[in-house]
Amino acid sequence: MSLMNFTLKIWRQKSSESVGYFSIYKVKDISSDMSFLEMLDVLNESLICKGKRPIAFDSDCREGICGTCALVINGIPHGKEPASTVCQLHMRSFVNNQSITIEPWRAKAFPILSDLMVDRSSLDRIMQQGGFISVNAGMAPDANTISIAKQKADESFDAAACIGCGACVAVCKNASAMLFLSAKIVHLIKLPQGKHENSMRIKKMLNKMDTEGFGSCSNTLACEAICPKEISVQNIAILNFQYLYNS
Repeated sequence: MSLMNFTLKIWRQKSSESVGYFSIYKVKDISSDMSFLEMLDVLNESLICKGKRPIAFDSDCREGICGTCALVINGIPHGKEPASTVCQLHMRSFVNNQSITIEPWRAKAFPILSDLMVDRSSLDRIMQQGGFISVNAGMAPDANTISIAKQKADESFDAAACIGCGACVAVCKNASAMLFLSAKIVHLIKLPQGKHENSMRIKKMLNKMDTEGFGSCSNTLACEAICPKEISVQNIAILNFQYLYNS
């Protein structure tokens, strides 16, 4: 373990109606073993002790599961470490005395609430349009009697790994949510229980994505590169095919 110093350039915005700006902070004697969020906790403690407003940011599990820790670090959603979230990013990934710029997700569909916090409930509303499957699979033993090819089960499981963090939206030049949407669609398409309402589910979720203000997909593949759960853009191709096939 070593102690490190950093210069932090952090976006401050008291509310969605306020004008935002960058503020510069110096943090010293930060353990290299600290996570990025722990470093922000240390900064907030010092701000509170000085009677200043702490920096608002989202976090929950801090184990890379929930996707709540939505930050753009030096221009990269979730930071430079591949297949990881901000809470899994450690200060040893940076160099001593480095300057670090920290911003919130930038997308029309993700309005800023305060500082580094954004409202990502638009993703929840897209999910709500998908509804529930109407097939009665019964209890776990009953569902286990339905034979599913391993390849299909694996593909469904891989798509279901999406944690809905919104990094794909933040990195996309169009602020598209297609990787998120396709993952949610494909994990049901691959299972027999999810096929019954396939056509209706796709159309309703796509329409909701458009009305929420997300952009269209232009296949730059940046979403796949930044996704902490390595969701494949093949899901977008499957979604497009299913939409055309069922239109």
